[in-house]
Amino acid sequence: MDLSPGRQKAAFVLIVIVLAALGYYLVVPALTRIAHRSHAAGTPTAAAARPVTASAPPPVATSPTAEAAAGAANIYAWLPFTQQDLTDAAAVATRFGVDYDTYAYTESAAAYVARMAGLITGELAATLKSAYATPGVATLRTGQQQVSTGTAVIDSLRAFGPSSLTFVITAGQRLVSTGGVTNGSTQYAVTVTGSGSAWQVSDIELESAGNT
Repeated sequence: MDLSPGRQKAAFVLIVIVLAALGYYLVVPALTRIAHRSHAAGTPTAAAARPVTASAPPPVATSPTAEAAAGAANIYAWLPFTQQDLTDAAAVATRFGVDYDTYAYTESAAAYVARMAGLITGELAATLKSAYATPGVATLRTGQQQVSTGTAVIDSLRAFGPSSLTFVITAGQRLVSTGGVTNGSTQYAVTVTGSGSAWQVSDIELESAGNT
């Protein structure tokens, strides 16, 4: 059937509209789906986007041996005396060292030894009294009008046992006499015997003699 020019034109316009609608239906949704997939691929998921927090490392187990090595060892658990015993004995040795070199030409042997009462044993007291009164020593002390002042410091603990400790001390002496003032020092090995708070010096000798 032949269409008039007007109807042909109308039919052509209708065909163009139908093709345009069909193209929109096929092309636009496809592009939308592609764009959505592209956006989804470029956006991290909730799990991926969540910041990762570094967890603290587990605590390192320490063995009892390592803990004991790191702490201070209680050496008094291995010794036959306590820390207080050592402190008391050292104090006696120091006071004795001071008194040993403290004297004046005007005092007798009995007065010299009396100053150490309680610090020394009876046997040592007799020995020191005899040495102080030795004629040659006493004559020199009186003739030079000697006045001596002693000091003492403990250098080391040389030996110990259940009821005795031997300290090495340095005894200092400031001697004033008719000849002037002199200062000197001597090392002694001083043995203290006893227990608890009851300690007494039982022996004194030159430190070098104690090494022989």
